[in-house]
Amino acid sequence: IALYFHSAEREEKCIIEDVPSDTLVTGNYKVQRWDIHKQGFLESAPGLGMFVTVRTPSAEVILSKLYGPEATFSFTSYLSGEHIICLQSNSTRLVAFGGSKLRIHLDIRVGEHFLDETVIQAKDKVNEVNFRLEHLMEQIQHVSKEQNYEREREEKFRNISEQTNSNILWWAVAQTFILISIGIWQIKSLKDFFIAKKLV
Repeated sequence: IALYFHSAEREEKCIIEDVPSDTLVTGNYKVQRWDIHKQGFLESAPGLGMFVTVRTPSAEVILSKLYGPEATFSFTSYLSGEHIICLQSNSTRLVAFGGSKLRIHLDIRVGEHFLDETVIQAKDKVNEVNFRLEHLMEQIQHVSKEQNYEREREEKFRNISEQTNSNILWWAVAQTFILISIGIWQIKSLKDFFIAKKLV
């Protein structure tokens, strides 16, 4: 996914990424700061740092590191599920940042590396083909893991649905039994009442 969002100074912004287990996740971000004189965002924010924190579905922190205003970070998941990726600036200079207004561009890739075109151009054609083939193989492995993960989620959902349907069926049977029992009891009570009153 590629997106951008605005943030205040020291404000933590988080996104949730659903990731299969044993999958490489790579993030690339760039921070721009608001210039109060130009009334616009500058191309970069020199001197500004960003804390990047990643939490697993079990709330375990697997990445917590301070980066610069523009950086690439990565982590490998060992659990399937929703991982929380948070970014927070480390600045405390409110005035210098024009009301502490920041714009953060974030690009998250699941199961692949960012291709560095300068590195590719520096290699000869054979190495370039090998590099792209390796990248393609990583993509195929990622698609396979994603399919397995979705299959597991579908199976889990199907089991929950079947369990729910079974519970509903037994509840309907129990309700029917209760209603029939009440009906029989009422008929018997009325019959005993009529006999007691000598109406029958």
